[in-house]
Amino acid sequence: MLTSKFGIEIEFTGITRNEAARVTAEYLGGTITSVGDYYDTKKVIAPDGRVWKLMSDGSISCQKRSGRQKVAATREYSVELVSPILTYREDIECLQELVRRLRKAGAFANASCGIHIHLDGSNHTPRSIRNFINIIASKNDLFYKALQIAPERMNYCKKMDSILVDKMNRRKPKTMRAIEEIWYEGYSESRDKHYHNSRYHFLNLHSFFTGNHTVELRGFNSELHAGKIRSYVVLALALNHQALTQKCASAEKPQTENEKFAMRTYLNRIGFIGEEFANCREHLTAHLNGSAAWRFRAA
Repeated sequence: MLTSKFGIEIEFTGITRNEAARVTAEYLGGTITSVGDYYDTKKVIAPDGRVWKLMSDGSISCQKRSGRQKVAATREYSVELVSPILTYREDIECLQELVRRLRKAGAFANASCGIHIHLDGSNHTPRSIRNFINIIASKNDLFYKALQIAPERMNYCKKMDSILVDKMNRRKPKTMRAIEEIWYEGYSESRDKHYHNSRYHFLNLHSFFTGNHTVELRGFNSELHAGKIRSYVVLALALNHQALTQKCASAEKPQTENEKFAMRTYLNRIGFIGEEFANCREHLTAHLNGSAAWRFRAA
């Protein structure tokens, strides 16, 4: 479950890109290079040769602290941390500690900020991509409640398109090309466009078809809480593993009166088992409703 490679983009404000780059370079022992592009990208080259980027993002509402208040700030305070390719066992502690240091330096996330996790798409097949679509579609409502996706971000993180899901399950495409055609059906813009409108969904396959061949999950409010970020990474990896290994998946939405019990049962089914994932289970069910009967059983 935790063996796939991934990358993460974390949006925040509160400190400038220059300060974020300085903190990142200091922690990693790396060097800073300014690219001079439209995004004012700062590259931090770590001793292992991997590159971390700090860049601007136009969707972020920039703020900084003034005493105990948060006030409007210039675009210098728009920061998106873009990681290199990571693996969970080798890199999660490094990622978490970097997040802690950025937070200590004054960084914070607001309702305009999101987290995007890119999953290695090299092992995916037409079957597994269809599985992924159906898994997200079936859990749309539960995920949105569990992750408390901010209303300000809904235009950048829409629920799975029910029309697209229906087409996938009626036509049952057997090739990536056929899936790609269904994914872009109904859009008039060129599919080569980087900011194509199809990308703004919880599950984004635009990056799979035209980018770095990654499956992107966009359904996370930004956090500079290291434990919650770990939980999001584990969830993304578990969903990816389920899509890859399950023979088939249904898009049918389960009836769930007890959301917390339903989510915990699902998390256990996809690998959140044991003490290692106790905090992850708590983070991902904290905002869901649970009955007294469930609490009695859990005790």
